[in-house]
Amino acid sequence: MTDFTTVQLDFDPRGFATLWLDRADRNNAFDAEMIRELILALDMVKDRRELRFLLLRGRGRHFSAGADLVWMREAAGLDYDANLADAQTLAELMYNLYHLKLPSLAVVQGAAFGGALGLIACCDLAIGASNAQFCLSEVRIGLAPAVIGPFVVQAIGERAARRYALSGERFDGARARELGLLAECYPAAGLEAALEQWIATLLHNGPQAMRATKDLLREVGSGALNPALRRYTESAIARLRVGPEGQEGLRAFLEKRQPAWQEQ
Repeated sequence: MTDFTTVQLDFDPRGFATLWLDRADRNNAFDAEMIRELILALDMVKDRRELRFLLLRGRGRHFSAGADLVWMREAAGLDYDANLADAQTLAELMYNLYHLKLPSLAVVQGAAFGGALGLIACCDLAIGASNAQFCLSEVRIGLAPAVIGPFVVQAIGERAARRYALSGERFDGARARELGLLAECYPAAGLEAALEQWIATLLHNGPQAMRATKDLLREVGSGALNPALRRYTESAIARLRVGPEGQEGLRAFLEKRQPAWQEQ
């Protein structure tokens, strides 16, 4: 197993992994090293067929305060090409997380500023504390949420993204839920218990069916109908019905018993 210094990767025997942002002393602010380690950690889990889903979490009080101040200070002294290379690495992280075959669930407490919103938006699902604080803070320091922009727009819509990216104002977990960034929000003291309920819900589902559904929804996109999409959806359900998991699920339903993946 790779030894990380800024993240931690845990494997639960129930069949899922937790990827922790592990710089609590720096409020999980990310720098070049953390970005590289996150890319490596995602690469380690992407092909593990025994994993059902991935949790993305932050150690300590905060999910992530965004970019590390020391890293930003160093970046300010770099030329265009060096800054472009940094941006390309960050984009690789965001795109890899967004396209991860495993379903992903972000769990948010405390602060989630700047690029941290990109990580949350790249996950399939997110839950958080009602008192969590979110902010697209880049304009406050003369920058823009560039690399994360497409994912934020997909998560909360273009109009809301314009408001919060241009104003730099903060919003809480309840507002994040209204915007669709969070699926649900909970009192901070109840977040862990709520997470266990989400874990139980995801473990209830067919592992390969969840992966296939994620692929399907990516192809469907905004839902614009065309002949190619129709053919894709037709073949997708046919493949699932004749596959081992689909056959087991259908038999279990008809026989009024639990499918095998719920007994693991």
